[in-house]
Amino acid sequence: MLPYKSLIRLDKTLPTPIFVQLSEQLRQLIRTGTLSAGQRLPGTRQLAGLLDLHRQTVVAAYDEGLAQGWLESRSGSGTYVAAHSPDVWPRPLPDSAEQGVEEPIDQQQIDSLARPGLSAHGLVWPGYAFAAGAHLTRPVLTNTGGLRLDDGFPDARLAPMDELSRAYRSYFRWGDPQQHFGYGDTKGHPLLREQLAQHLAETRGLRITPDNVLITRGSIMGLHLSCQVLLRPGDVFVMGESSWAGAAMNARQAGATVLTVPADQHGLDVTALAQLCEQRPVRMVYVTPHHHYPTTVTLRADRRVRLLQLAERWGFAIVEDDYDYDFHYLSRPILPLASADRRGMVVYVGSLTKSIAPAFRVGYVVAPTALIDELARLRRIIDRQGDTMLEFAIGQLLRNGDLKRHFRKALRTYHARRDQFCDLLTDQLADAVQFSKPDGGLAVWATFREDIDLVGVAERAGKLGLTLANGLSHDLPDRRFNSTRLGFASSTEAELAQSVLLLKKALY
Repeated sequence: MLPYKSLIRLDKTLPTPIFVQLSEQLRQLIRTGTLSAGQRLPGTRQLAGLLDLHRQTVVAAYDEGLAQGWLESRSGSGTYVAAHSPDVWPRPLPDSAEQGVEEPIDQQQIDSLARPGLSAHGLVWPGYAFAAGAHLTRPVLTNTGGLRLDDGFPDARLAPMDELSRAYRSYFRWGDPQQHFGYGDTKGHPLLREQLAQHLAETRGLRITPDNVLITRGSIMGLHLSCQVLLRPGDVFVMGESSWAGAAMNARQAGATVLTVPADQHGLDVTALAQLCEQRPVRMVYVTPHHHYPTTVTLRADRRVRLLQLAERWGFAIVEDDYDYDFHYLSRPILPLASADRRGMVVYVGSLTKSIAPAFRVGYVVAPTALIDELARLRRIIDRQGDTMLEFAIGQLLRNGDLKRHFRKALRTYHARRDQFCDLLTDQLADAVQFSKPDGGLAVWATFREDIDLVGVAERAGKLGLTLANGLSHDLPDRRFNSTRLGFASSTEAELAQSVLLLKKALY
């Protein structure tokens, strides 16, 4: 008889029921050839005695094996390994075993045989190989509790929750349930596309119809779809030397070569881009012209014109990511590149996430109809459709004016918070931090004095109860900025005052 007590290791501290553990380990013994096809298993009473278990636990484990097809019951004879068990690959015996010498059992081998690849939290590694993408290894930003100077998140407490709730309820009350809760348009809910096209025309000067709009789950989905459709392996993707890492990740995922050009206090250096175009073909240029990420500067008007001219001359696509257009604190904001595009060179990507709250994953792509159709076809095999109810609710809020009122309220609130935060930085930290008051957006680009260890400051601030980024993600391979984004929008004025006080303690 096999040494079942040594081969089977049960752990009563795990959340997995004992009978399931036993069934799984018997299955692994069959798969590895330790138990061969047609081999008789011990009776339930006998195995229960060997393993110090209740007989019904073994009965349940055998029943599980019978249900899964690994075991078979023979009337009046007992339980056997199924004759049709899958192929197994027994391990060759060591030379000593072939010579009749019994090899000691290695407890570590037994444990790995009994529960291969398992930890207390389940499987860790699959039994097959896969290629991990180094370009995908990047920390995920999340909202943390307590005080924070984040990357530039909105304040979810300002979101129009009551208005959204009413819009959701209206969705349940009217119309045909088969239509409302069935499959919808891959391009997005018609109401939202219609209202969004109208909103973008009124606020951004875009000459579009609903056919030019694809609703996505956030702007990053729009960027991903655009990269997958427009880029091929080896194509050149250009962005600012310090820019949003998510754009580079999507370009590399599509197989593109990512090149950078400088970005200064006036945005992307289009002269450097023109020189690059003279040297090699460029397929796509990614820009955040309204508030360059991460520095928040606005792309100067003459550079905007020149960028469009370069796109028309060299035939590359411009992906314009207008992630926080709604929040500009001076006079009327500069219109997007897409508003001056007459040749269809711009793919305009935006989001309502920062305008409402990050949990509401609604973004959009605006482009010529032919491209929108192709993006929708690709989207269909990734995510059949978006959140129909959420899209309807937001479309309803746009139609009745609730969302526009929210934008105006949020703009006033964030404007006041920006002013107060910049005053606090000037009053409390002028000798340690340099910055320019941003014309818009939800964060300040702060550069710390050269002798200040920003990584250490972030660590000390965290221990004091203040979360802020250490800035390393914005550095270049050959240059350290010692800068980070300090988001002010998600905190009240009282919270901002406390945050600056803790930052000062972490600095001195």
